[in-house]
Amino acid sequence: MAETRMEVDSMDTALAVFGSGDENIRLLEHALGVTAVCRGTELKFTGPEQAVQKARRAVDAMLSLREGGTPLEEQTVRYCISLADAGEEEKVQELTGDCIAITAKGRPVRPKTLGQKQYVENILKNSVTFGVGPAGTGKTYLAVAMAVKAFKARQVSRIILTRPAVEAGEKLGFLPGDLQNKVDPYLRPLYDALFDMLGAESYQKLLEKQLIEVAPLAYMRGRTLDDAFIILDEAQNTSPEQMKMVLTRMGAGSKVVVTGDVTQIDLPDKSRSGLVDALHVLKNVQGISIMFFTEKDVVRHRLVQEIIRAYDKAQAARQKR
Repeated sequence: MAETRMEVDSMDTALAVFGSGDENIRLLEHALGVTAVCRGTELKFTGPEQAVQKARRAVDAMLSLREGGTPLEEQTVRYCISLADAGEEEKVQELTGDCIAITAKGRPVRPKTLGQKQYVENILKNSVTFGVGPAGTGKTYLAVAMAVKAFKARQVSRIILTRPAVEAGEKLGFLPGDLQNKVDPYLRPLYDALFDMLGAESYQKLLEKQLIEVAPLAYMRGRTLDDAFIILDEAQNTSPEQMKMVLTRMGAGSKVVVTGDVTQIDLPDKSRSGLVDALHVLKNVQGISIMFFTEKDVVRHRLVQEIIRAYDKAQAARQKR
């Protein structure tokens, strides 16, 4: 059995790193199989030598994030533990840079995982970026944040968000109202992200001035979109023809981000997904980047990671049989 002691610089730091009721340290104990004792600003780990060293490195990663201004939420703590377990805790320094944007409520938006960091860099460097991965990895939210950042910096003159109006496994039937009322339910996730970034009032003003457009995919045909930041969400539910149509809408000074999850295709013929087709056709085209997220990049409730892992395991077992 090995033992190591650590001392943090203040009670405020101890409270942030250890967590309320030492909940962060309890997470660390459970994940790495060590025993931890917290007294004031001191932390003692006992357990197998390798596990104790991982625990120490995980706390060092948490301290780095704390110094960089990142709140130590449960998901963030778990991510630090996973990095330490893989011997990559030093990479956490990459997540302490400047924030992407500030929400309407004053909350800074930063990448929370290395995958998200790479995704943001891909968007900055490329004209077309694909973000592909499971639910909860921040694909759409970060794309909207980058769009708002580019708009406020006057790098683009308008933001266009679109997604196919495909029902997820259930028939909604007749919806009342005009055409906009009918398509609004499909576009709600995009509205939510914009409201969070801009606030309802600012969003409404920009919408009235047509500087922001949230529309179903059918509205894109026949247009040339110059000087725009275009986000195609839920792209797994496009056909190859629709995908080609959207990508060829971009004009001078425009940037396109395509997001989707190839495990959640709601089309009757799943082999006809425009996203699956585009990932194959465009993989070697210069100026187009493709980012694949994993369950490690999930930033929602911790159970989302477990659910994704369980479904992936079940799918692999079915394929094996």
